[in-house]
Amino acid sequence: MPPDGQTGFAAALLHPDLDVPQNLVDPHGRIASRRFAVYRNNVIVSLIEAVKSSFPAVLALVGETFFAEMARRFVRQAPPQSPLLFDYGRDFAGFIEDFEPAKSLPFLADVARLDRAWLDAYHAADAAPFAPAALAGRHDAALSETRFVPCPATRLVASAFPVVAIWRAARDGCQPHFSSAPQAEWALVTRPDLNIDVVPLDAATGGFFRDLLAGAPLGVAAEQALAADPGFDFGHALGLVVSGGAFAGVSAPNRE
Repeated sequence: MPPDGQTGFAAALLHPDLDVPQNLVDPHGRIASRRFAVYRNNVIVSLIEAVKSSFPAVLALVGETFFAEMARRFVRQAPPQSPLLFDYGRDFAGFIEDFEPAKSLPFLADVARLDRAWLDAYHAADAAPFAPAALAGRHDAALSETRFVPCPATRLVASAFPVVAIWRAARDGCQPHFSSAPQAEWALVTRPDLNIDVVPLDAATGGFFRDLLAGAPLGVAAEQALAADPGFDFGHALGLVVSGGAFAGVSAPNRE
């Protein structure tokens, strides 16, 4: 099938309002409308199921009927870019943000991001967290200049809502209860010992980890966090760096 035919075939698969490709015929030379309709339905259903399996907390919050319609609309505008179904739906959180029927749940897109982060952590390559001894003996200046190498599984999700509590409640089958007042929170997702951990962080600590994951030296990340919140608890944050399983290595100390 020529490239333009492939494009038309793929578009018709996801859009029932489009005509069956004219070059798709049955053994009698007739347009294979019925066969194509069955195939089209199977493709759409399989993609909806893929989205459903990737976003269990979102599904729990909105229910089967709402989720199926939301996923159906997403599938029609976001064809797969990878043959791996677990990789499908990376843009689902952004779609949810613009999906008018979901506006009454302003935290839903962030819950989707956390679902996606959990899935990415699950499928990430293995890497052992660095040993605390790697920092032993470093004087203050050397420690301040230390950079950390993230584990492949580490993810960070920022939210204006208590996203971890909402996400956990949804996954546990409970109705989340939280204040409607702004409560910025970050979710740190790690996979130490092959178990996925999701840890809530306050805004300053979340920013601290964001900077470390981006390659900032420890001292710079700490200064930025303190500037954002004078109450930033550096000792607690450093403890999470050492024991939280987010990092696989540290930079060599500067010998100068």
